[in-house]
Amino acid sequence: MAQSPAVQPRALVEVRTELGNMIVALYNETPVHRDHFLALVNAGSYDSLLFHRVVPGFAVEGGDPKSKRAAPGAFLGQDTDPQGLPSEVVPGLIHRKGALACAPAGDTPEHAGLGHRTRFYFVQGGLYSTEELAQVAARNARLGTPYVYSEADMETYRTIGGLPRLDGSYTVFGEVLEGVEVLDALSRLPSDQWDRPLQDVRMFMRQLR
Repeated sequence: MAQSPAVQPRALVEVRTELGNMIVALYNETPVHRDHFLALVNAGSYDSLLFHRVVPGFAVEGGDPKSKRAAPGAFLGQDTDPQGLPSEVVPGLIHRKGALACAPAGDTPEHAGLGHRTRFYFVQGGLYSTEELAQVAARNARLGTPYVYSEADMETYRTIGGLPRLDGSYTVFGEVLEGVEVLDALSRLPSDQWDRPLQDVRMFMRQLR
C-alpha cells in the first residue's frame, strides 16, 4: 500500500515584545503570504518596528516601515502599496481571535483584493452567536465578499471569537499558538486619536522552524 505524503509542518515565528512573546504558526495553504512574511522576518525587516494601531475588541496592527523612526504622535499605517500581494482567501482560515492577517494594500479600486506587502494585523474581536454570525454573513454577501461557514467555523466564533465581518475580504495566513495574552495586553494600551499607542511597543521576530 502506498503511503500518503507527509504533512508539511507549519513554519513557526517568534514575535518578541516588552509585554511578552508570541509564537505564530503560518499556514501552508497561503504559500505566497507565508513565504513573503518569512522572507521579511529572516531579513530583519520587522525588527524594531512598532505596533502602530491598537483597537480593543478589534485588532492590533504593525509592520509599517516608517514606524521604526517615527516621531511621537506621528500618524502611521497609511501608505498604500501599489504592488501588493494577491488574495489567498481560503475556506476554513477565518478571522478567529489570534489570527494573523494581511492588511489591505489600499482603499481604492485598483487595490481591491491586494494585500499590503509589509503591514499585518492580529485579530482580537469578540464572541458571536450563530444568529449574529448569520447576520454578518448576509452583510458580507451584500458587500460582495461572501463566505460560507462550516460548523467548525461557527463553533470557533461562538467559543473563541474573532472578526467574521473581515472574512472573504483579507487573507488570513497564520495564527497565534502561544502568547495570546500578549495580544490582549497590546490591545489594552492607551492610544491617541489615531489608535496609536501612547507607549511605543516594538517587535522583534525570528523564525523558529
